[in-house]
Amino acid sequence: MKITVLKNILDANLQTAERNQRLLESHDILAINIMASPGAGKTSLILKTIEGLGKEVAIGVIEGDIASTVDADRISQAGVPVVQINTGGGCHLDANMVANALDTMDLKKMDLLFIENVGNLVCPAGFKLGEQKRVVLASIPEGDDKPHKYPSMFSQTEAIVINKTDLLPYLEFDMEDFKGTVNSLNHGVKLFEVSAKTGGGFDAWLSWLKEEISLLRK
Repeated sequence: MKITVLKNILDANLQTAERNQRLLESHDILAINIMASPGAGKTSLILKTIEGLGKEVAIGVIEGDIASTVDADRISQAGVPVVQINTGGGCHLDANMVANALDTMDLKKMDLLFIENVGNLVCPAGFKLGEQKRVVLASIPEGDDKPHKYPSMFSQTEAIVINKTDLLPYLEFDMEDFKGTVNSLNHGVKLFEVSAKTGGGFDAWLSWLKEEISLLRK
């Protein structure tokens, strides 16, 4: 009985996710589901991307947190429309939460939507939201072993961003081992090495986003 209930929940979520995706694609919006552990720099990545693309790409953000509006406030100060979702203890966003957020947004004035998921490397992997692309954000201070410990997260994504590369000279992080593990789990996945603090490596990341927006519109 419990397995049946779980299947029904996941099926219902998938159906709503598919409706979200059709809605977003009807407006030519590229939706990116950003997943990471707490403190990896999801909001900092989004803010640096807004800084780099904001003059040529209309960006919106759905901000997922267990509580507070701290990150959403930072996004709003950057002049970008943002909707806060507080899960009240839930460890991930689901498609229905995103559907409700989309109902409040002006999709006609958007090219790129970031969905910042709740900080967690387990639960978000199992729930599609309607995104076209999934991005996992890792960071140097977390260590290079995360793909070993959370293979489902790293195997079910189109791109992986390694953040805080400005800290590489000061911390032990085997970049080659990290990349090798990731490629064994997810061959051909896009990899970006960036620093949201310094802006290093952002050209490749921004170019990829613009290319994906262009491909969606074709």
